[in-house]
Amino acid sequence: MKSRSLVAAGAVLASVSGDAATRELIAFQKQVLTPEFWAEGAAVGDFNKDGKKDVVSGPFWYAGPDFKVRKAIYPAGQTFKTKKADGTEVSVAGYEGGLGKNNAYSDNFIAHVHDVNRDGWDDVIVMGFPGAETWWFENPKGKDGDWAKHKAIDVTDNESPTFLDLTGDGNPEIVCSSKGAYGWAGPDPANPTQPWTWHNLSPNKNYHKFTHGLGVGDVNGDGRADLLEKDGWWEQPASLAGDPEWKHHPFAFGTGGAQMYAYDVDGDGRNDVITSLAAHGYGLTWFQNLDDGKGGIRFVEHTFMNKEPQENRYGVKFSQLHAIDLKDVDGDGLKDLVTGKRFWAHGPTGDPEPGAPAVLYWFRLVRTPGKGVDYVPHLIDADSGVGTQVMAVDVTGDGQLDIVVGNKKGVFVHTQVRRKVSDAEWESAQPKPISTSASAR
Repeated sequence: MKSRSLVAAGAVLASVSGDAATRELIAFQKQVLTPEFWAEGAAVGDFNKDGKKDVVSGPFWYAGPDFKVRKAIYPAGQTFKTKKADGTEVSVAGYEGGLGKNNAYSDNFIAHVHDVNRDGWDDVIVMGFPGAETWWFENPKGKDGDWAKHKAIDVTDNESPTFLDLTGDGNPEIVCSSKGAYGWAGPDPANPTQPWTWHNLSPNKNYHKFTHGLGVGDVNGDGRADLLEKDGWWEQPASLAGDPEWKHHPFAFGTGGAQMYAYDVDGDGRNDVITSLAAHGYGLTWFQNLDDGKGGIRFVEHTFMNKEPQENRYGVKFSQLHAIDLKDVDGDGLKDLVTGKRFWAHGPTGDPEPGAPAVLYWFRLVRTPGKGVDYVPHLIDADSGVGTQVMAVDVTGDGQLDIVVGNKKGVFVHTQVRRKVSDAEWESAQPKPISTSASAR
């Protein structure tokens, strides 16, 4: 494993401190855990029970707090050949990505951490290449060697599957499409090593394994989580007994982007829908949830970043927003967006602007008078981006959210740091609108 020193990222906005004359400025320090490409995602857990958060990406976990010790969960024999500048051929560990010249795909797209067998030790759930299995790897409780591998479900479709409590029973489930239908699966607490039971929530509509865009949230405010997908949302019924078909409400939430969220963006008490419009194109959007006058819902699209710089109030634009996390980065009580460019999603010649910097941003949610909304972009880093997953999570244990990324450029931890500054310094660090005529909406 190669360890990289901490590199300071650009300063960005934080909240006002208790002293009105001072403010806090947020920055992110970048640590490269490895430049090797093993996975398109990363997650956080405490795998050795030392009280420190560790990072897992691909076949390895990196022991916190410095992440210099790397241990394997499962065999990591993948290599590729490339040539150095002098023509010498070398073998490089991992799949071919940023360290090579060609495009390859890993067998590890998304990772989650959960104590599946309830033995008190964090296990790792791996969602593989779309259409393939989801496995969970059983923590060996401090013993060396490969972790026991158990199949959760045999077909995990969609490029944004998730793992959270969809059903409201207090236990997280895999939520995705499988064999043509949307649904979920969870382990049997009495026998967790056996394949998980799958429950359809939609009819079999031959949903493709490479379909983009999926999420979970309470769209209609009835207290039950609904399923979001690019062609609408599926309303959870009052009872799940007998696996009833959920009601589908058609709506075009773009052509298929990243993870999708239901969240009250404008503060009107109704959960709006947030997503990217096209995972391999452009567009970052929130869809305003409004009463249709008939007791139902209508959505109004507010795209605040798109293909051209002038389509963003601050002149920011980038493509391939294949992963989004929704978290309160600055601690002001409003959830912000963490997203960026997926590097080489389809290789060095595929998709719009494959050679553009692999940027990583957080967009601060600001509610303006009259229920207006502004998303203020803050650059975290220009050479890491996202994969099919990005995670905002407190890695260091200081109560502040850090950003964890695994993709074709490697594995990264961006640690949030704050410092007190004067009003003038704080103001000079803020992103400025590209024109006074641009307005929040």
